[in-house]
Amino acid sequence: MRIAAIIEYDGSRFSGWQWQDGARTVQDCVEQALSSVADEPIRVTVAGRTDAGVHACGQVIHFDTNSARTPYAWVRGANSNLPVDAALLWAHEINLDFHARFSATGRHYRYVILNRAVRPTTWAKRVTWEYRPLDAERMQAAAKMLIGTHDFTSFRAIQCQAKNPVRELRRLEVERRGELIFISAYANAFLHHMVRNLAGVLMTIGTGEQPPAWAHEVLQARDRTLSGVTASPDGLYLTAVEYPDIYEIPRLSQACGLW
Repeated sequence: MRIAAIIEYDGSRFSGWQWQDGARTVQDCVEQALSSVADEPIRVTVAGRTDAGVHACGQVIHFDTNSARTPYAWVRGANSNLPVDAALLWAHEINLDFHARFSATGRHYRYVILNRAVRPTTWAKRVTWEYRPLDAERMQAAAKMLIGTHDFTSFRAIQCQAKNPVRELRRLEVERRGELIFISAYANAFLHHMVRNLAGVLMTIGTGEQPPAWAHEVLQARDRTLSGVTASPDGLYLTAVEYPDIYEIPRLSQACGLW
C-alpha cells in the first residue's frame, strides 16, 4: 500500500532534506521513525527537497509499505520516534498513482525578514535579519514584474539540475507587519535556490541599492551572475504543496507558527 503524509520541521539543525552520509538530515530521521513503526525498512519520496536551514510546515511525502497501520498509528508512532524539531502532522493510505513530487500542481513558500537594527534572539535561525531599512512598497512594485511564466535562469542556483528553467510564478507578494516583512511565493514549481534568489533581489531593491525596474532587467538577462546575493535560508518556509482534489491531501496550514 502507499501512504501519503505531511511533515513539519525546523530546519535549523538539519543539513537539508536529502540523505547525506555522516550528516543529520530530515529524510534520514523520517525514514528511521517510519521504519520503526512499520517494522520494515521505509524509503520516502518528497514533494520538494529543502536546503540546510530551510523550514517546512507543509512538506508532503509518500512511501510504500506492506505494514497495515491506522492513520493514527502512523502519526503517533512516527512522532514517538522523531526528534523534537520534526513532526508528522497527517498520514493516510492513498491511491498507488499518487506521487509526492510529480502529482503536485503548486507549491507555496514564505520568506520572513526581521527588519530592525538589532539582531534576533528568540527568532534566531527562524527569520532572516536585515538591519538596513527596507521599503516594502518598492519591493512589491518589483515583485509584480516577476509574476508569470518566464525563464528564471537568473534566479536559479548555478548547480541547479533542472533541465528546464521555465516556471510559472503565480504569486509574489511583499507585506510588512511592524518589524517583519513577509515575501509569499506561489508557483507550479521552483528551481534550486529560486525563492532565496528572488528574496535577495527584492531586498536589494528594498534597501534602495537598485530601482524596482532592476528586477525585470535581471529576469530578462537570464544570467545568474547579475542577480546579486542569495538570501539566507533562515527565514524560508515551505508552507504548502497543492495536489488535484482527487487525492484529498489536506491543506493544514498556509503559515508556520507565528507566520
